[in-house]
Order: sequence, then C-alpha cells, then structure tokens
Amino acid sequence: MSELEEFHQNLIADVQGDADAMGFYTQEAFFEKVGEILTEAGEIDECDYCHFEGTRSRLKDGTRRKVSLQVSGYSGDPRDTGGDLALILCDFQITPEVRKTDGKHLNGQFSKLVEFLKFARKEEFLDELEETSNAAQLADLIQQRWSAIEKFKLVYVTNSDNRAKVDARPAGQIDGKPVTYSVWDLKRLQAFVEQGRAREDLTIDFVNEFGGGVPVLKASGAETSLESYIAVIPGAQLAQIYDRWGARLLEANVRSFLQARGKVNQGIRETITKEPHMFLAYNNGLAATAEKVELERTDNGLVITSADNLQIVNGGQTTASIHAARKLAGEGLKDIFVQMKLNVVPPVLADTVVPRISEFANSQNKVNAADFFANHPFHIRIEELSRKILAPAGAEGYRETKWFYERARGQFADQRGKLTKTQRDKWDAEFPKSQFFTKTDLAKFENSWNGKPDVVSKGAQKNFAEFAKAIEKVWGRNGARINEVWYRHLVAKAIIFRRLEKLVSGQEWYEGGYRANIVTYAVAKLAHDAEAAEKVVDLGRVWRLQSVPTALEEALLVAARQAQTLITTPPDGVRNMSEWAKKQACWERFRKTELAYPEGLKDLLISLEDARSEDDEVKDDAELTKSVEDQAKVFELGAKFWQDARDWGRRHKLLSPAEYGVLDTCAKIPGRIPTERQTTVALQVLSKLEQNGFGAEEVAHAAK
Repeated sequence: MSELEEFHQNLIADVQGDADAMGFYTQEAFFEKVGEILTEAGEIDECDYCHFEGTRSRLKDGTRRKVSLQVSGYSGDPRDTGGDLALILCDFQITPEVRKTDGKHLNGQFSKLVEFLKFARKEEFLDELEETSNAAQLADLIQQRWSAIEKFKLVYVTNSDNRAKVDARPAGQIDGKPVTYSVWDLKRLQAFVEQGRAREDLTIDFVNEFGGGVPVLKASGAETSLESYIAVIPGAQLAQIYDRWGARLLEANVRSFLQARGKVNQGIRETITKEPHMFLAYNNGLAATAEKVELERTDNGLVITSADNLQIVNGGQTTASIHAARKLAGEGLKDIFVQMKLNVVPPVLADTVVPRISEFANSQNKVNAADFFANHPFHIRIEELSRKILAPAGAEGYRETKWFYERARGQFADQRGKLTKTQRDKWDAEFPKSQFFTKTDLAKFENSWNGKPDVVSKGAQKNFAEFAKAIEKVWGRNGARINEVWYRHLVAKAIIFRRLEKLVSGQEWYEGGYRANIVTYAVAKLAHDAEAAEKVVDLGRVWRLQSVPTALEEALLVAARQAQTLITTPPDGVRNMSEWAKKQACWERFRKTELAYPEGLKDLLISLEDARSEDDEVKDDAELTKSVEDQAKVFELGAKFWQDARDWGRRHKLLSPAEYGVLDTCAKIPGRIPTERQTTVALQVLSKLEQNGFGAEEVAHAAK
C-alpha cells in the first residue's frame, strides 16, 4: 500500500469517526477537518459551514436550461477579510481506492460555485430560501457586501487525486470583480497534514505573470551555507503578487502578528498616497525566504525570474498596506519601490531556519516574543509536559495514556511514521488519536474558559493570534505557572470541550449549525458563572476521571441550549447568525443572562483556596524531586571535583566566604554530608563558576 493510499484510508476513518461521534453528516465532518487546514495554511482567514445544493433554471444561448448550484462554506464577512470572499466546495466520497479526477471534472465543480454566486445576488433566490438557513444568510451577506467585495476565491477540496494542478489560478471576472480558483486534493492535504507543507505549488513567475524579473545583487560568499540577495521590487509588482496569493505569501508567524494587530498601518498608507517617491527612503523594506530561485544575467545585471515558496518573514504590514492602498495611490504606485533581503533556504532547513529568520528580522520592530508563538518557551513547555505526564486510566480505561500536544504541524504523523508495526501499536496505545491536540485547539480551550467565546467564534487562526497576545501574562517571568497542574487542567478543559461537542449534536433541541459557537459560549458561560460565585470547576476531578461527571454535563447543556437561543435570535438589523456570534455584544448579552443550573453542579465547584492547594501540592512534589536530584548530582560529581571547583573559584576570586564554605563541605564527601540547602547552593555556585570559565573538562572528568 502506498503512502497516499494509507493516508486516504486514515482520512476516511477519521472523518467517519468524527461524523459518528458528533452526529454530523460525513460531508460536514470533512468540512470541519479541512477548514482548519485551509485557515492554518493561509488560504482563507476564517471558515464558516454553509451547505447548499440544488438546481435552478437559467436562460443560456436563448434556451432555458437547468444548472447546478452547490456550496459547502465561505470565509466570513468580506469587510473583515480585506475585501476577499472565498466560497468553498467539498467533495468527500468513501471509496475503497483513491479516486482520480481531471480538469474536466474541476470545471464542473467550479461552475456550481459560480452559479451559486450569481443566483445569490438575486432577491427572488433569497426569498425562496428558509430565512434562518445558512444558505439564506450567505446569500444575504453577498447582497449586503457586494460593493465591498474586491475579489472572489473559489476553493475546491476533494479526497480524490486530482491530475490538474490549480492554485490561485485567475479565472475571469464576475461583474468586474476578479475570480481565482484553487484546488486542495488528496496529495496536497497529505503534504500539509504530514509535513506541514501547503505551498509546494506556490511559484512566483516574475517574468511571465508579474511584469518582469526583479533586479538583485548577490550578498553571500561562495563558502556560506545559504544564498542571500538584495533586491528592489516595484510596489505595483508586489501588490499584484499579494493580490493573487494573499496571506499565503506571509510566513505563519508574520500572519499571526498581523491578525493580532488589526488594520493597515496608517503611516505607511500616508507615504504611499502623499509621498510615494519617498517610500524607499522611509521604509525598512522586506525580509523574505524562498526554497529556490531562478536567476538570469541581463545587460542590466542579475535578475530573479522566479521563486519557489516565497515567504515574507518581515514586512507583512508593508506588503498588505501597499496592496490595500493601491487604488488610493493611483498612478503614484509606479513610484513606489521596496527593498527586499532574500535568503534561499532549502526545504530540509525550512522548519528550523525560517522561524528564526522571522523572529530575528522582526526583533528590530519590538515584536513581542509571543507573536512568534511556535518558538515561545510556553509552546515548548507544553510539548515537554505532554510527553512525560501520564493521564489516569479513568473509569473506562485499562491503562495510563498520554495526551499528544503537536507543537509543529506534522509532528504526530512524522514520529509515528518512523516506527515499525510493533512500535506503532505501542505508540497508539500510549498516545491514542483521540488524545491529540494542536496549538489552535489549545487556544480554543483556553479562550473559551477565559470568557472570550466571541473571539473563538472568529475562527482558529484569529483566535490563536489573540491568545498569542496574552501568553506573556500567562507565562510570567520564568514560566513557573506552567507546571503539571496547569497542564492537567488544560487537558481537563479539552475533555470538557470535546464531550460537550458530542453532547450538543445529540440533543433534541439542537437545530443544526452553529455547534462550534454554541459550545464555546456554553463553556465560557459556565466558567464565568462559577467565578462570579467565587468558585471554580473542579478540573482536577475531571483529570482524574478522564471524563465529565454527569452533573457537569447537565449544567453545560443548560448553558448550551440557552446559547443556541441567543445565537439564533440576533437583534433587529442583524441577519447573519455566524457574524452575530463573533460580536462582543453577543457575549455581553449572554454573560448577563441568568441560568438555572441543576442542583448537582454545586458538588463539582470548589473554592479558590482548594484549587490553589492542588497547585501547592504539585509544587511541593516538584521541589522535593528537584531536591533529591540536586543531592544525587552533588554526590555523583564527587569530592575531588568539588575540591577543584573550590580551589579554582578561590584562585579567581569568585567565591564569597559562605560559598567557599559550602564547596569545602562538598569537597569532604563522604566524610561530611552537605545539607539539602547546601546542595542547592553548591549547584548555583557551580553555574556561576562555569559562566566565568570553569570548563566542562572538569565536569566530564568527574563524571567518568
């Protein structure tokens, strides 16, 4: 069986499993899965489910004919996405073998999206639809925002192997508005899920598609590991490239940074519109990477003719601002030029080198480390905890397991894929697939619990960016709060969130749609009401059970039922319920709503003091463990080592009398036994000596 065939089978199993667990149709479960991929890859900013399928009559060539209309979802309000509206069509079929599709098949699928778009503009089409249906709300959004829409992106996602590669391909216009096509087929989904790659087709052809090659100077020597170039790119060309590729042109860290900071930089816009000829002088330019470049030597010097997987790692604000202001700039756009530093980074180094270039390039702009969340110590700490902390077997389990936190896209599949069949069976028992979560999942759980369901409703990437802004407060000075208790409570929140997702889908009162909004609002409401009573949910109990107690389930469903009512009855003048759920006013209304929870909830709420005592117990255990480890290390190094350290420190005048006394005690092991406090001080003094030149040779010698 090929890797693609294995991925195909696993994908079908995952989608069917999600559909059964959540009470979805398989098409909706597939949309949920790929929606996260599309947003994380930068294909779209957010993703709302909206299934419609039907036929209508259209007059074509003098003859009235039936045409097919179909859509699976869309990318939110165009006012929040820079004027872009993406319509998404999903094609998921359960087949024993991998289907193969071609260009003719694609044309038929894209025509369904085009026809829906055309009919959605008609009042009579909207009148035919159920007023509260997702399709009616999308059609209403299209009509209300038509003047604000600048571009349409039609995205087709399929679990077939498509032979006609289509990625951001221009496809004409609708009412003067440009349209592009993109296809995510099985191979492309596999590349992203297992390797974190979605941009293998993103090739910038400067000469044939964007007006001409970019002049460059080589800025690296023959002996350097990476090629580097200095370029000056016309603003009009940069805007044209960004218009086609959008946020996919921005490295993931930069994309999160821009989402966290909102609208276009006003200072950049002023320069573009009032002093375009001074743009190069005023602006710091771009830092970019590419996996490969094609060069050509011309009479005017060296030019780059094409670049594979071009990624802007610093200057995303500049790029987006030029694109946004291109209409205001008018003819002035031709006077704008942007300096660009380009590093060619081979794919094998991309995962480690590109994020570092991104972080260092942006450090000059005082970008908080949290904006580069993939490299933040918080991120790494959670990964470490997830690999070592065993979760209890729980009431229905038979062995302890672990929850797998995927710090970087593809980690789970990559680590599992390196194992033999026997090793994989052991891995699957230790890390069940149901206990896998990503950084966007983490942000969803935490922001729901922290009273931000309106932000969670904006989609995985925007919610993640908002969470990244607050992570320094959570991390503190040294990350002391992110300990075993914090991690246990995080997993408990994941258990609660996922259980409620399943419960909501099975309720008689659930009307379908908006489940994601209902769940985050219900969780936020319960956490808020507990806090108002100066209590907290006993997350430690949920961790120990690895399940949600019945009384807590019942309380969550009370909140969830009311959340559905809130979301599906927006105030006058608001017709789109998905957009209503994204408003802070929606959360404010729900936050102030009084709910009658079942009496049993009281037994699952604990005082703040009891919650803190659990944290204190773990800290005591951790401190005891560290104390034992410190003592063991001091004894392992031995008396001779400590004698050398004592004499070296005295010779270099680095020891206080007290520090000398501690090392002297250690130098007389086992005749004298250092106390617990002395072993801690000895290791602190050793660290100081090593920083001042006491080398690793002595440590290595002592360890022999």
